Amino acid sequence: MPIIGGAMVPHPPLILPGVGKGAEAQIAKTTAAFEQVAARVHGLKPDTVVITTPHSVMYQDYLHISGGQSARGDFRRFGAGQEAFHVAYDQALAMRIGELAQAARIPAGIKGERDPALDHGFMVPLHFLRQAMGSPWPCQFLRIGLSGLSFETHYRLGMVIKDAAGQLGRRVFLVASGDLSHYGRADGPYGFRPEGPEYDRRIMDIMGRAAFDELLALPEKFCEQAGECGQRSFLILAGALDGQKVRAEALSYEGVTGVGYGVSMFTPEGPDATRHFVKREEE
Repeated sequence: MPIIGGAMVPHPPLILPGVGKGAEAQIAKTTAAFEQVAARVHGLKPDTVVITTPHSVMYQDYLHISGGQSARGDFRRFGAGQEAFHVAYDQALAMRIGELAQAARIPAGIKGERDPALDHGFMVPLHFLRQAMGSPWPCQFLRIGLSGLSFETHYRLGMVIKDAAGQLGRRVFLVASGDLSHYGRADGPYGFRPEGPEYDRRIMDIMGRAAFDELLALPEKFCEQAGECGQRSFLILAGALDGQKVRAEALSYEGVTGVGYGVSMFTPEGPDATRHFVKREEE
C-alpha cells in the first residue's frame, strides 16, 4: 500500500510559540490535534512525507513540484527567524510523478521554480513533525503546490502520486496543508460572509466521513465566496486515497481567529471498488 496515511491540517504561523508568543493558547485544540497527527506519522515510519501547500510556487495552469536535492526555510517574516528547517527532497519520486502526470495529460512537474525557500504552509506541519520525529529527519519530503486548474485535475494528481509511490516502492504519508474559510467572523482579519461558516461545516462533515465524492462536487463558486485556502490541497489527498476504503477521524475544528482550522486523519484499509470517484483517462 503506497499511501500509508494522510491528514488534513491548517497552517497558522500563530501556532508556533516563537511566533504566537503566548497567543497560540487560543488554538490549543488545533495544537493537540497536530501533535496526534505527527505522532501517527512517526509511528508509521514513512519513506517520504508529501506535503501539498497553497503557499508554494503557484500557477494558473500548472502544478509545481519542488525539485532539487533539498530546501530550507524559516519564519523570519513572522518575527521568528530561529524557527528554521532544512529537508531533503525525494527527487526520484518528484521525477516519477512528473512523468506519470505528463502521460495522464496533467500539467505538472518540476519546471518553473521561482522561490525554492520553504513556505509556511509547508513549515507549520514540519514544526510538529520535527517534535515527534526528532533530528536528523528519518524520512525524505516532497513539496507540491496548487494551481488554478479544476478540482478534478487536483484529484487526478493525487491518483498519480499514489501510482508513482507504488512504482518506486515508497511508503508515503500525504499531508494536505490548508486553512478552511477566511470569512468566519465579523471581527476576524477578513470579515464575515455566510459562506464562510457553511464551508467549514461542510468540509468538516465531508472529511470526517471521507466522502471524497462530495468534496469533488462542491461548487467552485461557493468555495471561492467562502474564501477557502485548502480545497485543492484536500482534493490531492483525496485522489491519493482513490479506490481505498478509508477510516476517517475528525480530530478538531477551531474558528476563533476568524479563519477555520480543521484537522482530520485518514487511514487506508484496503481496496474498495466503490470508491473510484474519477475515471482514469486512457493513456
